Amino acid sequence: KLAFAVSSKDENRENSTADIALWNAGDNEIDYVFRTLDAPDGWVIPSHTNLTWSYDSDRLFFGLQPQKMWQLGRTPIESEAKEEIDLYDFDAILSDTELDVWHWDDDWVKTHEKQTWNQRRNHLYTSVWHFDEGRFVQLADEDVPFVTPQRSGNYALGRDDQQYRKLITWQGWYYDFYSVNISTGEKNMIMDKVRNNITQISPSGKFILIFESEDWFLFENSSGHLFNLTERLDVSFAIETHDRPEPPRSYGIAGWVRDDTAVLIYDRYDIWQFDTNSQAAQRITGNQRQSERTMRVIRGLHTETWFEPNEQLWLTSYHNNLKNYGFYRGQVGGNSVQRLLEDDKRFRFIANAQDSNNWIYSRESYTEYPDIWVVSGDNFRRTRKLSNANPQISEFAWGNAELISWRSLDGVPLQGILIYPGNYDPNKKYPVLVYYYEQFSQRLYHFNEQVVNHRPSFPLYASHGYAVFLPDMHYTPGLPGYSATKSLVPGVQKLIEMGVADPDRIGLHGHSWSGYKSVQVITQTDIFAAAVAGAPVSNMTSAYSGIRWGSGLARQFQYEQTQSRIGGSMWEKRDLYIENSPVFFADRINTPLLIQFGDEDEAVPWEQGIELILALRRLEKDAIMLQYRGEPHHLRKYPNKLDYSIKMKEYFDYYLKGKEPAPWIIEGQPYLGR
Repeated sequence: KLAFAVSSKDENRENSTADIALWNAGDNEIDYVFRTLDAPDGWVIPSHTNLTWSYDSDRLFFGLQPQKMWQLGRTPIESEAKEEIDLYDFDAILSDTELDVWHWDDDWVKTHEKQTWNQRRNHLYTSVWHFDEGRFVQLADEDVPFVTPQRSGNYALGRDDQQYRKLITWQGWYYDFYSVNISTGEKNMIMDKVRNNITQISPSGKFILIFESEDWFLFENSSGHLFNLTERLDVSFAIETHDRPEPPRSYGIAGWVRDDTAVLIYDRYDIWQFDTNSQAAQRITGNQRQSERTMRVIRGLHTETWFEPNEQLWLTSYHNNLKNYGFYRGQVGGNSVQRLLEDDKRFRFIANAQDSNNWIYSRESYTEYPDIWVVSGDNFRRTRKLSNANPQISEFAWGNAELISWRSLDGVPLQGILIYPGNYDPNKKYPVLVYYYEQFSQRLYHFNEQVVNHRPSFPLYASHGYAVFLPDMHYTPGLPGYSATKSLVPGVQKLIEMGVADPDRIGLHGHSWSGYKSVQVITQTDIFAAAVAGAPVSNMTSAYSGIRWGSGLARQFQYEQTQSRIGGSMWEKRDLYIENSPVFFADRINTPLLIQFGDEDEAVPWEQGIELILALRRLEKDAIMLQYRGEPHHLRKYPNKLDYSIKMKEYFDYYLKGKEPAPWIIEGQPYLGR
């Protein structure tokens, strides 16, 4: 069978409403299944309707659209311009008004409303045609606009966010979730005001799984019963290292067992199997919490929608303390895992052969390019390297990476990566470049691809006599800036104690979130000889009500709930917004600072850079700002990326190595008309 939509063009070359047609192989006949004329009052089938078959071909899912929204998507015929203007024809004059009205009670702020307009205008409301009964059922409507059909079974998952849209601005996304009967269209609310939207319907449509309030809930569609699967267990299924004011998210779902008899769910380390009938739980990967290994299913090797009972599972491993990777084997319904391959490397699955046990993967480390390897057989006894794509690495002073540990100023254990300079001499002390974001120690065995972008190229600096330090951060709620200071300073002191770092030649670099932290850190310590900050927020009191132009979202949620970690509004925690704003403490900055911004930054208002450079200029502090014209949050134009990379290194070479300064560092660069 082939289903397709049929529409025609009108005088404006716009698609008309559509009808759904069916072609059956063999009889070469075309029949019309459902026409716009048959749709409920006020609804049409748009030409961009989405057609999806059920697996048994007994149902065809498609999308309707409210006629009022469909009409808004059409291009109106433009009227001819008037030759004369009547100065008293207010209606004609006002028809050219260009205005957006921002109302306090709008669902969305206007910028976000604009950004999502096309998506909302073209939204499809799921419906279904039942072939066995020749019957139409509308599943989604304006009360429950989002319905995800399941291609087997008798239920779909519905969600609605309409009464929570204002909360997007300062909290995040909330939804009411529904079980939707595909045969009748009846909707049964499962749970309201769910925050994380981590929800999944089982392959056969018997169950819906929802993560809420740090637990997994199982809803049985046929009975309407809701079970808490995880409350009896003494392990967390919410992210244990979560340090933001918002509720923690889950570790995710591994998959379902055939006929929806069980579901596999991750905690931080292990995979748990939950029987959907008895809700009994078993840990099928042994107890990896003791070994600190995280086990995850390699989905590319399990291509079916579900797992078979007792099916062999191919797994990746990651050691949370040692940072290395491996491949393991487990089993649905099992209680242990078998090690296949593990080393002080990073391994990544790439593809497998359909009709054999051969599959390919990559192996890498800081000094080893991720070449392609092949393994044959179930026990990984025959591995062979297929490629040698980057042999020229051996010709460079690439350096070596090592994991180091220390404690923050308040005693929290931390880790980071120290990249030694190429041709390292233990009798010498080196300039150090510190680069960070939130967590970086997991990159110990990552090969660092050589690219020109917003961050320093680590092997480039290592080959030019720098040590590179990539530390982890630990955050105290309400004090994100000081959290960086109390994490960074002891880490730098550890390098000094090791005899690697020259204490007078340490540089700091961060971009975006770590760009902000870098500026805040140098208001609190003089340990750094120079700092570079890309796209930093400098004033949380003005950034709080700024706009993220890429999404159109207001920035308030970021400070109250997510990355900026203040934990409340500016009126609830006014002192913290000031305390965490480096512009208020710019008089304490004694570190030379290079600021970088694109003046079309879609994430951080680039006016934040202007506030900072003007404050430092007024205080006669050593500071420079690079404004790249027409550039977003991360530079895109190669000449600009290359220029920034060169200037970044010239800046550190001058302040950390005492090289001759580039003229722009001493004299600036006058505007000459281009």
